Amino acid sequence: MSRRHRAEKRQVLPDAQYGDQVITRFMNQVMYQGKKSAAEQIVYGALETVASKSKRPAPELFHEALGNVAPSVEVRSRRVGGATYQVPVEVRPERRQALAIRWLIIAARARSENTMQERLAAEMLDAAHGRGSAVKKREDTHRMAEANRAFSHYRW
Repeated sequence: MSRRHRAEKRQVLPDAQYGDQVITRFMNQVMYQGKKSAAEQIVYGALETVASKSKRPAPELFHEALGNVAPSVEVRSRRVGGATYQVPVEVRPERRQALAIRWLIIAARARSENTMQERLAAEMLDAAHGRGSAVKKREDTHRMAEANRAFSHYRW
């Protein structure tokens, strides 16, 4: 890795159906082994299912679900004088989105529905309503940060 300058962030193109860059990022995370069309089918199918079940626009519900999963604080390990402390720090907006996307997909993959499309739709609906394992992951992260608030003066 070069130390000269930080690598520039690549801009992803908006997705074909909704014109949303976040949905494209989500699709790229769902994708396995470069199978973009399979990932598109899964994500668009899940969004259609979510829209039909909730009677609301799919992108709106998707963004609400991501917002409910995105953490505002997390703990980072910080080594001070031979001891390692879990120091709570605020999460940058870009990382918030990345974590929310990752947690939503991991939670969906762990579900027991038959197809990935059904799993993703169910997890998105749960997340939009403030429940489900992705939201639980965010709550656990916040609880950990709250428990270690005493070490916040070690922030860097």
